[in-house]
Amino acid sequence: MSSRIPIVPENTEPLPRLRENEGMLSWVASVDHKQIGIMYLICCMVFFLIGGLEALLIRIQLAQPEFGFLSPEVYNQMFTMHGTTMIFFVVMPFLIGVGVYLVPLMIGARDMAFPRLNALSFWLFVFGGILIYYSFLTQSGAPDVGWFAYSPLSEKPFSLNKGPTYWALGLLATGIGSVASGLNNVVTILTMRTPGMTMRRLPLFVWMILVTSFLLIFVIPIITSAFAMMLLDRLLGATFFTPAHGGSAILWQHFFWGFGHPEVYILILPAFGIISEVIPVFSRKPIYGYEFVAGSTVAIGLLSLGVWVHHMFAVGLGDVTNLYFSFASMLIAIPTGVKVLNWVATMWGGKIIFATPMLFATAFIIEFVIGGLTGVAIASVPIDWVVTDSYFIVAHFHYALFGGSLFAIFAGVYYWFPKFTGRMMSETLGKWHFWLTVIGFNLTFFIQHFLGMMGMPRRTYTYHDFPYWGSMNLISTIGAIVLAVSVLVFVWNILQSLKRGEKAGGNPWNAWTLEWATTSPPAVHNFDLVPPVRGRRPLWDLAHPDMPDEPDAKVV
Repeated sequence: MSSRIPIVPENTEPLPRLRENEGMLSWVASVDHKQIGIMYLICCMVFFLIGGLEALLIRIQLAQPEFGFLSPEVYNQMFTMHGTTMIFFVVMPFLIGVGVYLVPLMIGARDMAFPRLNALSFWLFVFGGILIYYSFLTQSGAPDVGWFAYSPLSEKPFSLNKGPTYWALGLLATGIGSVASGLNNVVTILTMRTPGMTMRRLPLFVWMILVTSFLLIFVIPIITSAFAMMLLDRLLGATFFTPAHGGSAILWQHFFWGFGHPEVYILILPAFGIISEVIPVFSRKPIYGYEFVAGSTVAIGLLSLGVWVHHMFAVGLGDVTNLYFSFASMLIAIPTGVKVLNWVATMWGGKIIFATPMLFATAFIIEFVIGGLTGVAIASVPIDWVVTDSYFIVAHFHYALFGGSLFAIFAGVYYWFPKFTGRMMSETLGKWHFWLTVIGFNLTFFIQHFLGMMGMPRRTYTYHDFPYWGSMNLISTIGAIVLAVSVLVFVWNILQSLKRGEKAGGNPWNAWTLEWATTSPPAVHNFDLVPPVRGRRPLWDLAHPDMPDEPDAKVV
C-alpha cells in the first residue's frame, strides 16, 4: 500500500553525516522517519542523563537524617524536575521515537503517513523541554510544586514564582506534539501496511503502538486542557482550581489522574511490545498466544480509561466510588497477567539465548511482576489508606516504570541498535550494564517498600533519626550510585560501539519481522523490495518455505 502514496522526495543517498557540509541542517530539516526517530532517541538520552543526575542529588540529600546537602527550595526543584523529565521527556518520547523509527519498517512502508507532522511532533517535544529547563535561568528558579502540581499549591498566591508557568507551557507544547504523533501512528498503521500484512499479522510491537496511540489521542487532551486552565488561573486571574474563589482543587486531581493513570499504560504498553518481540527471537519460538497478547492490550487500553480514582482514595469521594474504582483497578491485572503468562510460556521449552537484550527482557518480567503485585495491593482501599503518600508508593511506582519501562527500553536498545547503526553493541559491556542495573535498581527501591510501611512520607526534604530510617535510606542511596555507574557503562558502550562495534549485517539476531529484511542501517527508501507477507514471521517463511507459519496462506 505504501507505494500508492507519495511521501517525501525520493532520495537514494545514505543518511547524511553531521560532519558533512550542511549535515546538521539536513538533520534539522529532515522529515525522514528514521532521522526523526534517531533525534528522539538522542534527545531522550540527554534528558535521561539530566533526570538521572537530579535523582542522584535527591538520594544524596536523603542519605542521612536531617542532612543539609541541598536547600529545601533546590530539593523541591530537583524533585519536580526529575519526575517531569523522566515521564514526559524520557520514557514517553523514547517509546514514541522507537515507534517512529520502527513502525514503517515493521509494516513495510516507506515512511509515516504525515512526515511533516512527524517532524512537528518532534520539535514541539524539544521546544517543551527547552521551555521547562529555561526556567532554571529565571530569577525565581525551576518549578517546585511536584510533577503532579496539585492545586492550590501550584496556584497564586501559593506559588508566586514563574516555574509552574513554564512547567505548564512546556508540557502544553509537548502534549500537542504527542497527540499529533498518536494520530500519525494510527493513520500509518491502518492505511500503509504492505500487502499481506493484515491486522492479525501485525508485529506485536506495532499492536502496542497502535493501542498506545489511541490512548494518546484520548487522554493527552485531558491534561493539556488542565494546563490551559492552570495558565488562565495564573496569568489572567481565572479561578478554575482555587477553592477560595469558587474553584475546585479536587477538579485538578480529576484532570491530572484522568490523564495520569492511562499515562502509565502509555509508558508501559510499548515496553510490552518490545518484550513481545525480544523474547520469541531469543527463545527461538513464535510468541505463545499471539491473539491473547494483542487482545489483552486492547483490554488494558479500555480499562485504563476507567481507573483514575484509585489515585484519589484518600480524597474522600465516598464508599461506592472507592469500591467501583478499587474493583476496576484490580480487574486490569487480569489482561496484564495474561501477557506475563504468554511470555513465560514462550520461553518454556525454548532454546534460550541469554544475549543482553534477553537478559533485560527476563529481568523485566521479574521486576514488573513485583511492581504489578504491589499495584494490586494498593488498589485495595484499606491498604491504600495505610501507605498512601508514603515511600511504599515510590517503590511501587519505580518497579512499574523503571523495572518495567526502562528495563524494556534497555532490551530494545540492545536489540535494535544494530539496525539503527549497523554496529553491534559490546556484549561484555552489556552484561556489566545489566548486572549493575539489576543490583543498583533493587538496592535503591526494594528497601523503600519497608520505609513506606514504617511511615516515611514521600516528597519529604528530610526526616528525623527514627530507628533504621537512616541506614535504610543510606542503602537506597548506595543503590542509586550503583545505578549511576551502570548508566555510565551504558553510555560508554554506545559510544565505543558506534566507533568500533562489530559490523552487524542485515539480520544479526536471525529475527523474523520485516525491519530485519533491509540493510543495517536501512537505506533512505527503507526497502529495495519488501518480502512477501503470508504469516506473522515473514522472514521465517522466506528462510523456511517448507515450514511456513500459515501453510495455507496465499501470497499477495
